[in-house]
Amino acid sequence: MTSPAAAGNGLFKFLRPKLRPQSTDIQAAAGWGVAAVTGALWVIQPWDFLRKTFIEKQEEEK
Repeated sequence: MTSPAAAGNGLFKFLRPKLRPQSTDIQAAAGWGVAAVTGALWVIQPWDFLRKTFIEKQEEEK
């Protein structure tokens, strides 16, 4: 039976072993993604919209 790490390399078999992404590459990409989302939320600051949309209950119109 193959290990999960060996099975994951099947996606990148067409690349030379030196060019295949390593686990640290994937971790770094995930970290940069979190940083980008956090930065975007800091720049946009949609807190009022989020509060009105998801937290406060809207009154039903009669």
